[in-house]
Amino acid sequence: MLKNAVSLVTGGASGLGRATVEHFFRAGSRVILADLPTSEGGKVATELGKGVTFVPMDVLSEEDVGKVLEVTKNQFGRLDITVNCAGIAFPEKVYDFKQDKPHTLDSFRQILNVNTVGTFNVIRLVAGLMAKNAPNADGQRGVIVNTASVLGYDAQSGLSAYAASKAAIIGMTLPIARELSGQGIRVVTVAPGFFQTQMTGYLPDKVCQFLISTIPFPKRAGRPAEFARFVEAIVENPLLNGEVIRLDGAARFNV
Repeated sequence: MLKNAVSLVTGGASGLGRATVEHFFRAGSRVILADLPTSEGGKVATELGKGVTFVPMDVLSEEDVGKVLEVTKNQFGRLDITVNCAGIAFPEKVYDFKQDKPHTLDSFRQILNVNTVGTFNVIRLVAGLMAKNAPNADGQRGVIVNTASVLGYDAQSGLSAYAASKAAIIGMTLPIARELSGQGIRVVTVAPGFFQTQMTGYLPDKVCQFLISTIPFPKRAGRPAEFARFVEAIVENPLLNGEVIRLDGAARFNV
């Protein structure tokens, strides 16, 4: 189904998003890589070559997303798949008793805005374009895959904002899937565990080794390419809808 499909990947310049762009491109999909103007999206698109188009986009901007959809419509005439990978994360305690100061409200808002509001903003706008597609034999017109996190279920202390943002994506998956089902659009969310990405690369090695030690099997960090292959499996399977699927090696970070 990826061959000749038109796909939009947000946060496509790095991490899980970049792996998805690369995998989709190699599978024959025409990919719109959307990421911030300051990202390496243009460089990634140039490296991959014809078939990947970089369009600068802030997921929080209705105007930006609209421009991406306009480019998609003008260049390809349709949009079949959207993969929401854009997101941010940084730890902050609810109250830092050593420094006697509370969690900044602006940083809490920022994480929820980018991760949750940004994901919803993209979903609500791409749905209109997807709904114009001719349905396939099952009546399907499009697929939307979101990225949550296992930390939306069991996060460590210091990650309340990030956990809340990902729990919200988990919570809105089913109602959005139910709503868009009338237009033949499936909605599925992946909740990755500990993966090797630029975001986790900033963690101290001691912390990384501890997190890996809590993973039953395989006892290692996930590889971005494994996330990308799983997204393809979701796209290919028409019965997957309204579900949140953990991709974590059975990890439960209850510490």
